[in-house]
Amino acid sequence: MHHIPALISDLAVMLITAGLITILFKKIHQPLVLGYILAGFMLGPFFPVLPSVSDVSSIDTWSEIGIIFLMFHHGLEFSFHKLAKVGSTSIITAIVEVCGMLAVGFAAGRLLGFGVMDSIFLGGMLSMSSPTIIVRVIDELKLKGQKFTELVAGTLMVEDIAGIFMMVILSAISVSRNVSGGEVIGNISMLAFYLVMWLVLGIFFLPTFLNKTIKLMNDEMLMIVSLGVCFGMVMLADFLGFSSALGAFLAGSLLAGTIHVERIEHLTMGVKDLFGAVYFISVGMMVNPQILSENAIPVIVIALVAIVGQFGFSSLGMLLSGQTLENALKCGFTLAQIGEFAFIIASLGMSLGVTGDSLYPIVVFVSAATTFITPYFIKNAPACIDAIKRHLPEEMLSKLGKYTSEDQQDNEKDSDWYLYIKKFFKRLIIFGGLMLVIVIIGVNGLYPVVLSYMGEKTAGILTCVVIYIGMAIFAGPMMNLHNSLYTALWLKHKSFRWPLAVFNLIKVGVVTMIAMVPLWSLFKIRPVWLFIIVIGVMAFAGRSDRITSLYLQMETRFLRNFNERLIEREEAIYGKQDWIYDKLHIISFIVPGSGEYVGKPLRTLNWGRRLNIYVVKIRRNTHNYVMPKENAALRPGDKVYVVGEQRAIMNFYKVIGQEPCKRMRTLRDFMDSGYPDTDNALSICAVMVTGQEAFAGKTIKNSHILREWGCMVLGIQKEGLPVIMPNAGMTISRGDILWVVGSNNNAGRLASEYSEYDTAGISRK
Repeated sequence: MHHIPALISDLAVMLITAGLITILFKKIHQPLVLGYILAGFMLGPFFPVLPSVSDVSSIDTWSEIGIIFLMFHHGLEFSFHKLAKVGSTSIITAIVEVCGMLAVGFAAGRLLGFGVMDSIFLGGMLSMSSPTIIVRVIDELKLKGQKFTELVAGTLMVEDIAGIFMMVILSAISVSRNVSGGEVIGNISMLAFYLVMWLVLGIFFLPTFLNKTIKLMNDEMLMIVSLGVCFGMVMLADFLGFSSALGAFLAGSLLAGTIHVERIEHLTMGVKDLFGAVYFISVGMMVNPQILSENAIPVIVIALVAIVGQFGFSSLGMLLSGQTLENALKCGFTLAQIGEFAFIIASLGMSLGVTGDSLYPIVVFVSAATTFITPYFIKNAPACIDAIKRHLPEEMLSKLGKYTSEDQQDNEKDSDWYLYIKKFFKRLIIFGGLMLVIVIIGVNGLYPVVLSYMGEKTAGILTCVVIYIGMAIFAGPMMNLHNSLYTALWLKHKSFRWPLAVFNLIKVGVVTMIAMVPLWSLFKIRPVWLFIIVIGVMAFAGRSDRITSLYLQMETRFLRNFNERLIEREEAIYGKQDWIYDKLHIISFIVPGSGEYVGKPLRTLNWGRRLNIYVVKIRRNTHNYVMPKENAALRPGDKVYVVGEQRAIMNFYKVIGQEPCKRMRTLRDFMDSGYPDTDNALSICAVMVTGQEAFAGKTIKNSHILREWGCMVLGIQKEGLPVIMPNAGMTISRGDILWVVGSNNNAGRLASEYSEYDTAGISRK
């Protein structure tokens, strides 16, 4: 007689039991996760009434796949744009909550007699709230859209990132069996390095691949490709010594940035639900009632620590970030539980062999208890908050009212210094990391291959050439020392100039040190000569138009892929956009009788490169000079029209020593105003590049649009991505939309000669 494999019969029993119990739990309005855990307990070895699962090893494998799918879907719901929008409120709350619970959890473990490693892992388990439970309860109670739910969602998002780093730290501690600061920092640094590399390369290639192949894919193929990406990242993470959960989360976060994420999420939801159910059932199978009876006091104490600690620290974090007492307490009640992250960390401890057998079941009991009370906490939060307010002293309520604000998150403003420092370190980490990757691949990968075909010296020279060509692509933008933020700070106060100079030296130092590595590794050249050679190579690379153009193409594709969903959403809402009319501003000023810039030609002033503004018109007595040439000089009494972004124009006012006008007009306002001399009026038109134009395939600098057509490029739109005041090294490609400004006659000639883009009826003035 033919017998089916034990795994199939086990799955049949598991799914039937889980299905019946979850129906019951749905009927009594309890979270389904508790139903799965109860089903697992009933099918486990500690509940003899029902038949136990026989093929435990296969079920363990399925539960591991369940963790992968849970983390993959966490990644699909994650968004870098959402993370950027959560503001300091969610970041402060997550930091206070995670750090506080780590400390309290560790202390509770030690007081209960747990070992050091058990206590460390217990702190990690108690520090993470459950996104799955919270999102489901909020949906069931129809609370989505309220202020506190947005704050909770932001906090959970930051906790996801903290959880990923925590697993790496706990793994490092477990391997060495002690808390080594250097080792922990090293592991975090390596994780951060790989995260940056994966995300940059993934964002650069993955959306482009999907967009080019999506027409060939049906639902089945898209699901297979998505799952392939997921498990491919899991394999890569495992190869590099990180957890499979990290790889799955990263795969989901990469796909979350594409325009196909909703479809992918829908297609993989069923698979996630199946394996997720098996995972939670396997969690229940490990519950031993005897451990509960033997550890009743620890279970009760840890449950109270989890509830009170999560509530207290999350509420405190919200208050410290400036939220009102009511919002803070609502968030505290919502976040007061632990869930799937606790199970994942507990599984990690068991797989590493550093936690005791009793810790996992204890955490399952605690999670079940906190999950059970979560809906009641959230539902009764308003009544509890009223009671708390009644018992707090009036003086304390008054002080809290002055310190906090209902619109705290909306009122958060970034100073110029904050924005500059954030941009500085972002570029330093990303571009520095990419250059370091190029060096590592070149020295450890390319050089041995080349060495097998030619001599040592020739192989070294060829390897260095390839490395420096790759580095030069990113060294230029990393060394871009001057931008509108830099200029604004430089002009704001003289005391800011020394710190800015130090930041410039840091950039130069980082690039120089990275560039020295291949020469030192392959030729053992002395440091002095190394420094001279590297500075010369970097100076040459920075002036190369071809390298600049290549980088700009790569940057544009990356930004387009990174903002793909935002671009699609805006196009769906607004249709054909005339974005340049609202992004750019135009001002006019009268040249005074004296000044540093008076009498100097525009070429010498170099305002376009220095300040990112264009002089588009000069009116001198009765004469008008539209798109003045580089040798045109400004004379006293001239009326000069300047175009640029708002920040650039504010910097320009400081340079020329004039007070800003009260109302800075956008291009739309300017074009809508009447102007009697239509021949000399400014006109803006958009041209769709078909590839047949004389300037197609050339950089803006070499297109000669200004020389041959008397027009200047104000913006370019590449695959929906708007680029304002583009770099002259940017290549004009087929399918681009080119926005140009010139006189009515010149802009009209250009538009009639080539395919004018329909800008929804914007008139020329």
